[in-house]
Amino acid sequence: MARFCIVDVFAEVKYAGNPLAVVLDGADIPSEQMQRIALEMNYSETTFITGAGERDGGWDVRIFTPATEIPFAGHPTLGTAAVIRRELLGRPAERIVLHLGVGDVPVSFDAADPSDANGVQARMVAPVPQLGPTHPPERVARVLGLDPAEIDARFPVQEVSIGIAITLVPLRSLDAVKRALYRTEVVRRLERAVKENRVRVVVRGHAQMGGTVWTSPLDPDREGPRQEIDVTPKRPEE
Repeated sequence: MARFCIVDVFAEVKYAGNPLAVVLDGADIPSEQMQRIALEMNYSETTFITGAGERDGGWDVRIFTPATEIPFAGHPTLGTAAVIRRELLGRPAERIVLHLGVGDVPVSFDAADPSDANGVQARMVAPVPQLGPTHPPERVARVLGLDPAEIDARFPVQEVSIGIAITLVPLRSLDAVKRALYRTEVVRRLERAVKENRVRVVVRGHAQMGGTVWTSPLDPDREGPRQEIDVTPKRPEE
């Protein structure tokens, strides 16, 4: 029977943040069964460690949503690396590399003991985003139920992909993010307008918000809740 762990990512206390299921013994599980397990777990993602150990300096990992396999996602990458560090390595490794669908993704850790019950801090170096086509702001605003002036003209409405294509719609205020229409039929119309990609509305942080970007999916049945993401520049670790 395969072992698995449930971890909370982007959290400062237990039972908060983004939950993740990590299956430690995934090498012999067929893809179809992985998908069924991910559906039964019903978290936004479930990961499967598919190798018996390190290979070529990293760990083979597959990521599934309840509906499909995906090549990359942020909190599953961090959470899976933390589980490998604690459950499979059992030592305070400073760096773990995951072999994902998008390629190798390194995750670095602080010096805390991996068995620390209070959790660990992890940072990853995400793959370089691939920029796709842009879309007319006026058309997108109309579908979202917003005034075109509420779209931040400093940035394009553009498809961005790190394995999964997402169309980012930059808005001028947090209030506009909150008012963007959540009706499923509206989102479907927008996604058809932008070639069926997922859609997120974002707003750049201002002085009162610090170095953050606020992001919101337009269909809560498809993705997680609104998130505050720290984008304050940091010096990359060697």
